[in-house]
Amino acid sequence: MRQPLRGARGGVGGVTILGEIALWISLPVALWGAAVSFAGGRTDRNDLVLSGERTVYILTLLLLVSSAGIIAAFVTNSYEYYYVANYSNRELDTYFKVAGLWAGQRGSLVFWTLLLSAFSSIAVFRNRRRNREFMPYVSGTLLGLLAFLVIVLLFADVNPFERLGFTPANGRGLNPQLQTYWMTIHPPTLYLGFTSFAVPFAFAVSALLTNRLDSRWITITRRWILLSWFFLTCGIIFGMRWAYEELGWGGYWFWDPVENASLLPWLTATAFLHSIQI
Repeated sequence: MRQPLRGARGGVGGVTILGEIALWISLPVALWGAAVSFAGGRTDRNDLVLSGERTVYILTLLLLVSSAGIIAAFVTNSYEYYYVANYSNRELDTYFKVAGLWAGQRGSLVFWTLLLSAFSSIAVFRNRRRNREFMPYVSGTLLGLLAFLVIVLLFADVNPFERLGFTPANGRGLNPQLQTYWMTIHPPTLYLGFTSFAVPFAFAVSALLTNRLDSRWITITRRWILLSWFFLTCGIIFGMRWAYEELGWGGYWFWDPVENASLLPWLTATAFLHSIQI
């Protein structure tokens, strides 16, 4: 049954609209931050470097608002949005509606981008004084990655705020196999592991661009690598347990692409951690 397209639902619906606006604002903000960070590093202008670092914080706030907008759309049953209509319905429990943020590709990319921006903010805040020489290119690299992800979200047909043009009476709902408590902890844990690897990558890029190729950048990022490895380890274990409980998923390990996508970076991180200890 189709109903005419109607406006947002009160104040909570306004959060969804604000989230969409925040996502569009994120693109010029990320591009500006990346540009001034690299320019500040090249010209040794501290004002540009500071502007880039502040941009990281602003971008995190914008992406937080955008993520809140998606969750608000799920909670208020806003089925005029393509993403909500495909992964939720009125019968779905509230915590699964919140988990709808990462139930599909569109929301997962927003969540991925949010986590990356949060880790970027932490890295910039912790190293803005004691590792000043690395920070222009660290900020620029992280903001460049964030800009790329926002471009994908807005222009690669994966915009979570895409509207249908009509409002279905109900949504299609979440796949029954995903309606388990593992859905609320397994994907976020893996995403934490994946996105936190960006910080060591950014420091490695900065070390190359500044020709500081000693062990300093490794010392700075050792804890980040351990953190990423820990989250990936937990995510893999959670996934194995989930697969064992779910009929037809091949038991603890089935060597499918989804499992290998987390195993390969875990093996790489394990090898890297071993190499920096010897």
